[in-house]
Amino acid sequence: MTTDNWAVLEEREPDFAAAVRARFAQYPHHVLATLRKDGSPRVCGLNVDFRGGELWLGMMPGSMKARDLQRDPRFALHTNPGAGESLPDGDVRVSGRAVEIVDPPELHRYAEEADTPHPFHLFRAELTEVVHTGVEGDDLVIRSWTPARGLRAVRRGNDDEPPREEPARGGADPAGPGRAEGAPAEPPRGGSVS
Repeated sequence: MTTDNWAVLEEREPDFAAAVRARFAQYPHHVLATLRKDGSPRVCGLNVDFRGGELWLGMMPGSMKARDLQRDPRFALHTNPGAGESLPDGDVRVSGRAVEIVDPPELHRYAEEADTPHPFHLFRAELTEVVHTGVEGDDLVIRSWTPARGLRAVRRGNDDEPPREEPARGGADPAGPGRAEGAPAEPPRGGSVS
């Protein structure tokens, strides 16, 4: 079974993974979005942990966010924006599926390594998309990674010009799946562009 965990991102795009991880390291608390039973979003604070090639989400026993993930594992995680409005290192969003760890020896091993009190819920993140958004000069730069497409970077200016895709730097084929090499790139659709 193949999973798209943090180790896969680090292996395929080490510089991008390091920048994302460094952004999470700036603050201990971040924002997790889950889906309630009725399908509406729930947003709450969360600490994250990078350990052993995994992105871990830990929660208090019986928490509503843990119950949400047990029912529907889809999540979005956003870095703490911090103080002020400048965001000198940009911001990061991770989307994926949370896989709960229920094996007692594995939970105990994690608790020992992370110095986490029992009981707790522990989820391993399977990544579906990782996005780093920042400002470079006059451009908004959106770098996004998916397991299927790899890393992609798009620049948007503060004008009427369409977004411009940057050539891929290592890793994935810049043409992306389904496009012939050298074919013009389309701007990203959906959640990748703010």
